Amino acid sequence: MVKKAIFLMMAALLVFTAACSSGGGSEGSSSDGSVNLRIAWWGSDARHEYTQKVIDLYKEKNPNVKIDVEYASFDDYWKKLAPQAAASQLPDIVQMDISYISQYAQNGQLEDLAPYLGNQIKVDDVSENVISTGVINGKQYGVPAGVNVLGFQYDPALLQKAGVDAIPDNMTWETYEELGKQAADKGLYLDGGVAPDIFFHYFLRTKGLSLYNAEGTGLGYDDDKLFVEFFGLMRRMIEQGAAPTPDIANQTKGIIEESDLVKEKGIGVWQWSNQFVALQQVANRPLAFAPMPGPDMEKGLYMQPSMYWGVTSNSKVKEEAAKFIDFWVNDVEANKLIKGERGVPISGAIKEAIAPELSDATKQVFEFVASMEPNASPMSPPPPVGSPEVISSLADVVEELNFGKITPEQAAETFRKNAESVLANNK
Repeated sequence: MVKKAIFLMMAALLVFTAACSSGGGSEGSSSDGSVNLRIAWWGSDARHEYTQKVIDLYKEKNPNVKIDVEYASFDDYWKKLAPQAAASQLPDIVQMDISYISQYAQNGQLEDLAPYLGNQIKVDDVSENVISTGVINGKQYGVPAGVNVLGFQYDPALLQKAGVDAIPDNMTWETYEELGKQAADKGLYLDGGVAPDIFFHYFLRTKGLSLYNAEGTGLGYDDDKLFVEFFGLMRRMIEQGAAPTPDIANQTKGIIEESDLVKEKGIGVWQWSNQFVALQQVANRPLAFAPMPGPDMEKGLYMQPSMYWGVTSNSKVKEEAAKFIDFWVNDVEANKLIKGERGVPISGAIKEAIAPELSDATKQVFEFVASMEPNASPMSPPPPVGSPEVISSLADVVEELNFGKITPEQAAETFRKNAESVLANNK
């Protein structure tokens, strides 16, 4: 009995010691000078493949570093990250989405990277408008992995079929609606509809406003007439046959091969610049870019990170984690493997260095982003905690509106009530 009691006490002591020593991240630095890193990201198989090659290149150049990788699809990634965060067992380096970075930052799960900028992470040729997108409440919680910009991606031949030679310079929303009527007269959609939160936010920015207020405690606009104006226009596009009805749009949502543009039923699509290459590959015919509508396009336009790299607060090897982020940003060989898949590189020197390595479609993306960057304004603060619920509510309300079940005024009122209820939790 005594031996059994001693054994149980020793076992309990071992469990307690392990629990006390568990700090998440990797095992940190070893006595032999080796460093162990954990890194996590989401994406497609193609992204996983080249990211592993970048990691292998880093280990080749830094033989003292060992790196364990964790990756998943977008939805599975966040399901896996949440319990790790709760247990302070997050990887050292995490890929962060703009919809989640505020939550992880405010929960104290991300490290302020400001002390590493200019030291371990070189950013001297990165635009301030770009690097500042990772700042939340005055702290640098993320470094963009790449940047995107909104625009209209279209088929010039189909545009001419609709009787239009070119997208007009300085296009307005009124011009956009008129183009829609011309497309519908020729049996074509002008576009496949818009992502409600992204494009309403852009529209609000052209008015000097935002979807969320600066504190993240409520909506960033007071006058619901703005909601009625924007989504009333989107509803008219459907009624006029310039955009597909929701039931048709829902059948092809997220499937590039089934999109109206690929099937030559629609002239173009409003989306982020990094989505162009995949669209071009599937369409397999010449496509082009056009800027966003105005007036005041310059106020609405912004460079948005495709995603961020962040270092977790529970990491024991934060400096080495920062060095890896620098490698991603500034190493030419690494970026020849990445080729802008996570957005246009944020380093000016890297953009220039890898240009000869790019496909024609990727060059189009780089050129469009470069042409838009001088016209862009600083990005609004990253969406606040609760934003995924707000975005979901907006999508539901807009779908009801587009089906004709409610009026724009009713949609505006319902959305405000739902959004304010969620965002009030941040007060």
